[in-house]
Amino acid sequence: MDISRIRNFSIIAHIDHGKSTLADRLLEATSTLTSKQMQNQVLDNMDLERERGITIKAHAVRMAYRSRAGEEYEFNLIDTPGHVDFTYEVSRSLAACEGALLVVDATQGVEAQTVSNLFLALNNDLTIIPVLNKIDMPAAQVESVQQQVIDLMGGTREDILSISAREGIGVPELLEAIVERLPPPSGQQDAPLRALIFDSLYDQYRGVVCYVRVVDGELKAGQKIRFHSTGREYEVEEVGVLRLERFAATSLGTGEVGYLIAGVRVLAEAQVGDTVIDARAPAVEPLPGYQPLKAMVFSGLYPVNPDDYEELRDAMARLKLNDAAFSYEPEVSPALGFGFRCGFLGLLHMEIVQERLAREYQVEIITTQPNVRYEVVRKSGEVIEVENPSLLPPIGDIAEIREPILSAQILLPAEYIGGVMQVCNDRRGNYLNTEYLDGKRAILHYELPLAEVVIDFYDRLKSVSRGYASFDYEHKEMRASALVKLDVLINGESLDALSAIVFRDKAYEWGRALCAKLKELIPRQMFEVIIQAAVGSKVIAREVVRPFRKNVIAKCYGGDITRKRKLLEKQKEGKKRMKQFGKVEIPQEAFLAALRIDS
Repeated sequence: MDISRIRNFSIIAHIDHGKSTLADRLLEATSTLTSKQMQNQVLDNMDLERERGITIKAHAVRMAYRSRAGEEYEFNLIDTPGHVDFTYEVSRSLAACEGALLVVDATQGVEAQTVSNLFLALNNDLTIIPVLNKIDMPAAQVESVQQQVIDLMGGTREDILSISAREGIGVPELLEAIVERLPPPSGQQDAPLRALIFDSLYDQYRGVVCYVRVVDGELKAGQKIRFHSTGREYEVEEVGVLRLERFAATSLGTGEVGYLIAGVRVLAEAQVGDTVIDARAPAVEPLPGYQPLKAMVFSGLYPVNPDDYEELRDAMARLKLNDAAFSYEPEVSPALGFGFRCGFLGLLHMEIVQERLAREYQVEIITTQPNVRYEVVRKSGEVIEVENPSLLPPIGDIAEIREPILSAQILLPAEYIGGVMQVCNDRRGNYLNTEYLDGKRAILHYELPLAEVVIDFYDRLKSVSRGYASFDYEHKEMRASALVKLDVLINGESLDALSAIVFRDKAYEWGRALCAKLKELIPRQMFEVIIQAAVGSKVIAREVVRPFRKNVIAKCYGGDITRKRKLLEKQKEGKKRMKQFGKVEIPQEAFLAALRIDS
């Protein structure tokens, strides 16, 4: 195909604004799929994607389109994930495109993720076609939402296409706009090979399948290639194009989108955003924007039944094959037994992994409270990363602790600004500014610690705004904060499973709540159990579980008082020895309840 007849584009939208439905209509209008192959949300092939109304795994599909002028065009639709946890994958998918369709729901208007994805697209110098969807709905506010889009990105009302993806209204005009408004690829056909990996998956028969966009040169079977970030070299076994299924081809030319199979056995060796180059060519400048995937949220995953540990390990190994962003390592908890310390891109990513383990591998798991990765600067100047509080160095060896800070934007009706600002301030938010989209809608810009967001921030936000606020964020920096390690002591012995890294001003409240909860849940023993919360060597909260007490003087019906005192002293000595050598039995429920204490 002549490079001038190729159009590579993506669809960007907030969750549930009709992105997958519009993709269905484009596939129908270009006769890419037969009526037997067609179904709702055809690009969302996971049950979780259909249920949640989001795209979790990116997809790509090639369509052949004949314009009204009778010319043949090659459309490559690169579908993107639909959540802030996958922002990096979205940015790499957008980097493989020249244009994007910005879909806005006519009944809901511009949302936080609409703004975020638009800025991502503009940062990649994409040409934007604004599209107003669901105009057939009774609640559609076409003129109002058009004005929101104009205020957001400029232009005129004539630039905005009005469609109904469900009914197919306006789709033919959209296809013509893709031809007329979006530019063709601008690569150099005679230059050395440079191809961008925008996604990859694992095929149990063929190994890793890389989805690539050829930026310069040509990619063909039998060619020796190198992955730039790892330096590993492979021989290309097969290249081809994607029409939901893989169709082999002799080569992929400049500007084309397709797949690459080269006998790669580990997904981590074909990372999203990496550059594929010709192994025999001289030094080639890699494509910009590559970043290694880095977990932001950590949690412990343990089998409900300890006998299922091997099954959980096998399930995680299989899941890791198709999800390079997911990481895990073995961990032992005194309360929960053998399990794994897992890293995720964000909270949604964590939920998806948990549900996939339960559904696809039938493994019942217990999840501990999520926490984040901290940077600890030792007094020697050494910087170490810590995601488990029990691994924190001694307090006397710490110069400062840095935590991840998010640049957040919250889009909401103006009437809820006060309540949402209160929630953000309670979570140590740093207010930056407020932008008003119109008289009724505003965007709040905040800096928020990730540790305050991972617990229940989203639920609180939806509660105070009656569900109308939408939240979007990106990682900004690691910043030093007044953080301390909160230890829990049971009869003077530290319990690592309940340790936490908390903000200094909240340590007292957290410690009191934790001790009170443990007092309720730890059963009474034959000796006194002292529960303490401590920061360093300073105890900040204390509770006591009273012992059972046998009435040893019940048999004394009279006689000298010294006999009773002797029995009581003997009992006291026995209790002292029991407390010294006895073991406190802490039920699993105590750990789970304590781990879920609201900050």
